[in-house]
Amino acid sequence: MEEKKFTLWVLAWPIFIEVFLQFLLGTADTLMVSRISDDAVAVVGFSNQLFNALMILFTTIASGAGILIAQKIGSRQQEHARTIGMMALNVGTAIGLLLSLLLIFFPVPIARMLQMPEPLLPLGKIYISIVGGGMVLTAIMSTLSTVIRSTGNTKGPMFTAIGMNVVHIFFNYAFIFGAFGFPQWGLTGVAISTLLSRILGTILLFMMFLNAFERRVNWRDLWSFDSKLFKDVIRIAWPLGVNMASWVFSQLIIFSFISMLGPKEMAARTYMNTLESFCFLLGSSVAMALQIQVAHLFGGKRTDEAYRSAYRALGIGLVLVTVNAFIIYLFGRQFLGIFTTDHEIIALGASLLGLNLILQPGKMMNMAMGNSLNAVGDSRYTMTIAILSMWSIATGLSYALGVHLGWGLIGIYCCMITDEYLRGILVLFRWKGQKKLRHAERPDPVPRTKRMQSEVL
Repeated sequence: MEEKKFTLWVLAWPIFIEVFLQFLLGTADTLMVSRISDDAVAVVGFSNQLFNALMILFTTIASGAGILIAQKIGSRQQEHARTIGMMALNVGTAIGLLLSLLLIFFPVPIARMLQMPEPLLPLGKIYISIVGGGMVLTAIMSTLSTVIRSTGNTKGPMFTAIGMNVVHIFFNYAFIFGAFGFPQWGLTGVAISTLLSRILGTILLFMMFLNAFERRVNWRDLWSFDSKLFKDVIRIAWPLGVNMASWVFSQLIIFSFISMLGPKEMAARTYMNTLESFCFLLGSSVAMALQIQVAHLFGGKRTDEAYRSAYRALGIGLVLVTVNAFIIYLFGRQFLGIFTTDHEIIALGASLLGLNLILQPGKMMNMAMGNSLNAVGDSRYTMTIAILSMWSIATGLSYALGVHLGWGLIGIYCCMITDEYLRGILVLFRWKGQKKLRHAERPDPVPRTKRMQSEVL
């Protein structure tokens, strides 16, 4: 039964439903907020870039813990997996609480530091302080989702996403339009709606977490800590964190470059983010499932299966993202028209549709093979190439072409495409070399009897 839980299809389809619902949540946000104003859309897009950057501080630990949990379950070390899950939850909650306090008390200085245009600051202050104030809930949810998925239970987070979507869309509609007797609070209502849906998600995921492992988690167990296991988590996690930080902060800086071009460019980029998310929904689900599967196989010393599974998932993902990107290419202008009636914004977004068709396969290759390397502990390599490529090409060239030479959004997208393909090719050749993958075939330094005794204890 356990092996069945870790097949690619069983892992991937609930992740897809969850990611798709998150996409719907973001689309509903963008669509409903667009009924307030394009400035409100720009604030939401800008703020989400900030939140994504700060989330790295706790998703780093969660990602490292998730990989190690899947490896430990693959090697039949359930107690170690359980302890890792509890440590990840404690650390993630502490970091999230600190971030919440920071965003509640300093929203305007943070927005100004990131070059949010002055006319957007009043709306930015409201949205950042309320949604950002719930960052602790985001931290808990992110950690719990990662831990639960890494045990092979991808359905739990999926059902949670369904509940969150229902609550969020209901309160969005109620607060934006003043429906069902609710006050018409505009962007403030959207922020409150986001907070309410996250509270529900946190409660549901925590209840699942208590029963995620073979032995139920008790309240006093939540404070468990194992220094050796935590060092193992950090060993995998810190390169992942630097990698994620490079991507998110480079995107944040690129977004600030776009803000130099003007509010319409910012709005167009926000709408295109929504369409790009649709392109990559199935592909990202496959890549996330692949990481869990490869880590599980690697922990069980089934290296040949792990090696082949990465290529199989890559092939599936490339077909999926290419088909989705082509659909967006054909009907993108109509999709953009759903969000805004501003012809200039629609024209700016439409000019990027062909480039998006080129971008997505490179992104899929980078994600699938990069996740496979991370799953076997080769996260330092993905970190190194991320730093070199993202900052020199995706960020440096974006300013040179997009702002300095005046190529605008098209110049910035060309740099993003170059970055994705360069990293994708490098991780593909690294996986082919199997440098880290074969480490699993080495003899276990811990005697089996000793390991079994520690499991019982």
